[in-house]
Amino acid sequence: METGASTASNPSRIKLFMALSRTPHGILDMAAPALAALFWLGAIPSLYVVTIGLITAFAGYTAVYALNDVVDYRSDRRKIGECGELKCLPGDLDAVYVRHPLALGMLSLGDGIIWTAAWGALALLGAWLLNPACAVIFILGCVAETIYCLMLRLSWTRTLVSGAVKSAGGVAAIYAVSPKTSAAFVIGFFLWFFFWEIGGQNIPNDWADMEEDVRTGAVTVPVRFGAEGSARIVSWCLAVAVFMSMVLFRLTPARLSAFYFAGSIPAALFLLVLPAWKLYCQKSPDCARALFNRATYYPLAMFLVILLSALM
Repeated sequence: METGASTASNPSRIKLFMALSRTPHGILDMAAPALAALFWLGAIPSLYVVTIGLITAFAGYTAVYALNDVVDYRSDRRKIGECGELKCLPGDLDAVYVRHPLALGMLSLGDGIIWTAAWGALALLGAWLLNPACAVIFILGCVAETIYCLMLRLSWTRTLVSGAVKSAGGVAAIYAVSPKTSAAFVIGFFLWFFFWEIGGQNIPNDWADMEEDVRTGAVTVPVRFGAEGSARIVSWCLAVAVFMSMVLFRLTPARLSAFYFAGSIPAALFLLVLPAWKLYCQKSPDCARALFNRATYYPLAMFLVILLSALM
């Protein structure tokens, strides 16, 4: 089994920083604020908003993912010490270069802090230029991410915090393009991404790491509820997420064509429902990782669906 500590190639320093920020995953996550803005407006925002928004989104995801490893530095080192090798499954989007470069000593903690702070400052500036409310949401998201990390050995309810953090980018994007928004739409969008994150990202990711988490005393949903219970939670969360994607079509003021249903339903089936069903049937770490990887592309797929729906 290939491990982070024994990667055949020695990544360059920039690749180590990209690994720290899970850059491939973060770039895919940038589709979330883009689709949120498009979903509300029904049109592409101004060039100014698009430019500042792209820079801010990239900086924000880069900072928050790196913040996770900075806060988890000691627990990650403890996991490596107690479990030895770190599992890196083929196709793992969070380990394209290496897993946890800080804990492995490939980057210093000081490097990680400076990297996180620099990108965080840029994200905060960009968010403020778009709308001060966006800056507040970004700060709250960073605080929530820190709380999420600190809850690792305390409670499985930290998965709820993860759902809130992942929803923050899209909510901020709505306020970036329209200071006066519909509370119903904002709440609906929050719930959509909240349940998508829990069912398609957080629980499957923790499931893939369950063996290591049990050995190190981490308290996650898979550890607390086991394979059967976790599979049920994943199924219900993704069912709610798909349902909310349909509800939002009614809540948005944008005029979207019926192509929205023609595109969103197949996307949900291929990227969420089918891999979740396979996980429910087989209940294996490999299926959990497959669901995680496929669900990661869901925001991008929905962005394309909404874009085409707005143009038709």
